[in-house]
Amino acid sequence: MKKLYTPLVVFLFFCLSSCVDIEERYDFKTDGTCNVIYGFDMGKAMGVLMNLMTDSVRSTPQFNIDKDTTLNFYSALPDSATKKMTAAEVNMAQSSDLNIKMNLNKNLMKVSLNHVAKTPADLQYYLQHISTIPINSPVEFVNKDKKDNKNTPVTMQRFMVGQDYYSYEITDHKFYREIDKDKFNAFLKRAGARFAMAKAMLIDMPYKVVLNFAKPIKKINNAKAILSADRRQVTLVTSMDEVMKNPALMNLKIDF
Repeated sequence: MKKLYTPLVVFLFFCLSSCVDIEERYDFKTDGTCNVIYGFDMGKAMGVLMNLMTDSVRSTPQFNIDKDTTLNFYSALPDSATKKMTAAEVNMAQSSDLNIKMNLNKNLMKVSLNHVAKTPADLQYYLQHISTIPINSPVEFVNKDKKDNKNTPVTMQRFMVGQDYYSYEITDHKFYREIDKDKFNAFLKRAGARFAMAKAMLIDMPYKVVLNFAKPIKKINNAKAILSADRRQVTLVTSMDEVMKNPALMNLKIDF
């Protein structure tokens, strides 16, 4: 596959992959389905790191790509990844969409992954296995739409790795997740240097979780989470810095 970025820009995205505003959103429907979105916004980090870019890099065609597109996640993956995937992973990727909004000159870099889970069991499988898709990083996602045969280079550097340190229990009436401290500590060892770099650059790493339910919530165990007046929405706002100090902040036990 043709490489579109200079090593400096690849390094830029390698750093940005741990310097993002993250939002998880879950919309539970009355029919038992759930639309789950992982959103990653690197705009603030771009504003800081753009100061490191030389004029010669900024003037390259690759750096001036303006993109707003939605792709099927599986069709956007390179062959090197799809060949390593299991049948279940293929099905999971085929039922997910990837949205990319990118304009580096405007400090715009947003990526979101959207999946509609048909049942609670489907949602639990997705949350526990989306991080198992064998994506090496950085990766160039390829838009295979014939109307746009240009490659869309975007890093998926550990966008989903955090999810592999959670365990889930999801049914028609509950949404439970608990952080595995051993797995989380292993994650910090792998990503600690990039988090330290972000902190040194005064880059915040907000983390927001929003869950919308079709029925009122009966019980929730997280004191930091905000419950709406109608008891149908849970909002948890924190940051990776806070989570690193106290991983239990991300634990959720919701009965509805």
